[in-house]
Amino acid sequence: MLQTALLATRRAVREALRAEYGAAGPGDGADRGLLLVALSGGADSLALAAAAAFTAPRERFSAGAVVVDHGLQTDSAVVADRAADQARQLGLAPVVVRRVAVSASAARGPEAAAREARYAALASAARELGAIAILTAHTRDDQAEQVLLGVARGSGARSLAGIPPRRALDTGLVALRPFVGAEPAVTRATTEAACHEAGLDAWEDPQNSDPAYTRVRVRNTVLPLLERELGPGVAAALARTADLAREDAEAFDAMITEQIEEIVEHAEAGIAVSAGALAANPAALRHRIIRRVAEAEFGSELSREHTLAIAALVTHWRGQGTIEVPGITVARVGGRIEFTRRVGSPRRSGPRADVADDLSAMEE
Repeated sequence: MLQTALLATRRAVREALRAEYGAAGPGDGADRGLLLVALSGGADSLALAAAAAFTAPRERFSAGAVVVDHGLQTDSAVVADRAADQARQLGLAPVVVRRVAVSASAARGPEAAAREARYAALASAARELGAIAILTAHTRDDQAEQVLLGVARGSGARSLAGIPPRRALDTGLVALRPFVGAEPAVTRATTEAACHEAGLDAWEDPQNSDPAYTRVRVRNTVLPLLERELGPGVAAALARTADLAREDAEAFDAMITEQIEEIVEHAEAGIAVSAGALAANPAALRHRIIRRVAEAEFGSELSREHTLAIAALVTHWRGQGTIEVPGITVARVGGRIEFTRRVGSPRRSGPRADVADDLSAMEE
């Protein structure tokens, strides 16, 4: 029987490795580094583990796995140990299990808390084992879901760009998502079929069918509804949207980096940006520069409302006072927009700032 799904997953891993590291030379027998598969035991990550176990040695890499036990279910330790056993049977080595504590809060829900704990554990294991890359099993379906969630948040092109196929995590360490941008597409159906073809028994995470989670509702209700009402191919179209938005965002990022080097300077108590230079830019660049300064220098993520309020100091200057946004006080001083770190709550906050803070809390 032709194992088309298994071949598709192997091809995706091979292409991702070659895009990142180049093809191995015919006479190159040295190990090019350790790859670690982020393994849960579900169909997506198990298919990735099987593909990496087959493909990595042929590309002159060694491959292992990290299983993160979030401890969110009563049998999570059993599930983690079973996933680790399957990884060893596939020939992956080393295989480690990391148990983490997930602490949700009002500002950070259980999904975000689990993701943060998972990536911290993966990065820690990778550093300890000397790995050069972590492979995660996000599929084209995950990409479509992520784009819809970005649309719902209304958070701009960067959010619509979805899950990047590559993400730098640390010096010399990257996260690669071979299935996200694979052609032909690797979907959830593909990974399930690949597991079947390889004789692997995948774990069904009960949280993947729990409607309490927003992503589950998108997956099980919203996307199927769109497919029924708009016709097949919606998930693929959303994934293409992510590809296009990511290309645009990367181009904007390069332009912004160049601009910032020219127009940003250190002020006595913070950062100053030339108002004239900001005014000379189109709104898309002007707003991105404002957000980049806030995030890079102060660790503050500005909402659309915050950004427009600051931009008004440039485009609609009529002598208005300071703008208070999370963690920053912004004022126009002469021909410059000055950003200053704010300690504590602002003493004065107008209606616009109040609305901005409410919107920011909702987006987070």
